[in-house]
Formats: sequence, C-alpha cells, structure tokens
Amino acid sequence: MPLPVPIALIFLTQPGAPAFRADLDAGRYLKVLAEAEARLRQDGKDATAWAAKSQALSSLQRFTEARAAADRALALKPGLADALLAHGLARAGEAIRQRDLGGLRGALDAMDDLRAATQADPTLAAAWMSLGLAYEMLPGILGGSTKKALRCADQLRRVAPSRGDLLQALILVEEDKWREAEPYFGRALAQAPQDPEVVGQWLDALDHRPAKRALGEAGKNARLLAEAPRLLPGVRTRARGVAAVSDAYLHGGRPDLAWQVVQDHLTQVDAPSLLRLQLGKVAAASGLHRPEGLAALDQVLREPLEGGSSGYPGAWWRKGQILQALGRPAEARRAAQEALKLDPRHRGARELLEKLGQD
Repeated sequence: MPLPVPIALIFLTQPGAPAFRADLDAGRYLKVLAEAEARLRQDGKDATAWAAKSQALSSLQRFTEARAAADRALALKPGLADALLAHGLARAGEAIRQRDLGGLRGALDAMDDLRAATQADPTLAAAWMSLGLAYEMLPGILGGSTKKALRCADQLRRVAPSRGDLLQALILVEEDKWREAEPYFGRALAQAPQDPEVVGQWLDALDHRPAKRALGEAGKNARLLAEAPRLLPGVRTRARGVAAVSDAYLHGGRPDLAWQVVQDHLTQVDAPSLLRLQLGKVAAASGLHRPEGLAALDQVLREPLEGGSSGYPGAWWRKGQILQALGRPAEARRAAQEALKLDPRHRGARELLEKLGQD
C-alpha cells in the first residue's frame, strides 16, 4: 500500500545541502521555496536549489511541480542524493494521491529513489527515515519487509539518534507491538523534546488502534491529557508541536483546552497559518467557537499556508463542515467542491457532499 500522508512526507532533513538543511528540517517550507527560487533566478543550473525547491513543494503537496523540479535537479546532477530524495518524495506524494494500482507502482518507483539516495549519501537522515517507512508499509511481495525497515532504523540511529528511535517506534506500532514501541518513543522524546515531529508522532500514536488496544479508551485518553501539558514547553514556539498538543487535548476529550492552547500560542509560533488551520479543525470537530473557526479558515485560504498533511483541501473541507453545522448548506457544498478540485479523492469532502445531498 502507498505510504500514509502524515508519515510519508514529514522527514525532510537535507544533510547534503547545508544552505537549506536547517530550514527544511524545521519545516520552514515557504522560506525554502522563496530562497531556492531566488537562487535559481541567479543560476538556473543550481541542482541543489532545484532539489530544495522540490522538497518544499512536496511538503506543500504540490507534487506535480515537485517532481518536475526534482527531474531538473537530476538532469543537472544525476548522483545528487538530495535530488534523489526529492524525486522519491514527489513520486511518493503522487502515489498517495492516486490510491490505486498506479499509485502502488509509483510507490515502488519512489522506493528505488530512496534506496539510491541512501547509497549516494549514507548520512542523509530523511532518506533512511522514508525508506524505512516504505519497507514497513509495502507488502513483502513488492519488496517490503519489517526486517529491512528495522535495519534502516539502525542506520538512521547512527546519523540522528532520536529519529532512529522514532522510526523504530513507528515500525513497531505498525506491527501492533505497542509495549515494545513505547520505550523507543520514550528514548526519542528524552533526546529531542523540542522536536515537533517526535512529539507529534508520539501523541498521534497514542490515539491509534495499538495504543487503544493496550490501554483501553479511558487509559488512552488519560495518557493524552497527561502528555499534552508535559510536552508543550519543548515545542511552544513550533506550530506543528502546538497543533499536536491541541490534537491530544481534542482526542482526549477536552476540546476546550484544544482551542485554548492554540489561542495562547498563535502569536508565538513559527507558522501561524498551521495554527489557524488547527482552530478550524477544532471548531469543526467539536462544535465550539464555530464563527471564530470559520474566520480562521477564511484567513488560511487567503494567505500562504505552510506545509502539512491536510493543506488547502483540508481547510476547505473543515470550512464546509462548519458551514453545514451553521445551517448554510449551499456554501458548505461549494466549500466541499473546492476541496475536491484540489484533491479529487479527498474522502472527507466526498462524504460531506454525500451528506449534503441527503439533507
């Protein structure tokens, strides 16, 4: 099966391209995109800039453009590890969007790119992370293997210890081995409490089936509500981290705190657009503060949106949900249609349109 969006496109560290590595790792994709394009205006043959532009575009879910940029990078410098990684991420994104046999073939091609990237630069952390996830997610007949995935985690630990432990934890969760996964999450958090991806993946894992089976619904909720305030100080200036804490409160049964933590940190974070999107999500999911959530989504849709797993289609979908709840079905229908223009296979938008058709 193709890689799920939330974990397929989050690890974009780029050790082979120091000019862009820190910003890609921090999730400053709009900044990377602007700086890469500025460099390309000066030198259209800058392969590193094309590779960085491609990775930023993939994170913004502009996969067709991302693949074209990666193709340019590889044409200029065929063995550039960062370009191979960029090409793999773009192809993986296209595969995720397809969700069919064609997408499966695209995922296989993406895995070839990721393997080539690790061979070209064994220190490229993002390539090991993405390759490990690909090995775990693809069935064995297509080359997937938990054993291979765990070897990637071992390799990644040598380059980035906390990310290596995180990869091992994610693999074990996929294998439904929650008790074995927990210590690796704990090690990753102890090493990198300020890393929003480590924090976010841990809190997300707590809300999924293996954790629920091991802890029970009440136990899972209690853990989420305990972990959210514990982890918030380390990520309070990182939008992705604050959004993850908000989700923990939301899924733990405290939507009031989910809303409040976003409001409290909106002016402090590196990517406010992501927190405005989170306000829309909380309003749509809980029914709290719907007018304010709708206003936040309208602002998201007017301005550049930093990368993320839902992006503009998700913003339109959440807007449609709120409009439906406010008794504005015609506007809700238009919002769902806008989401489907951007992502024709968006499940939430399709379900919303079907529900509106029954009203």
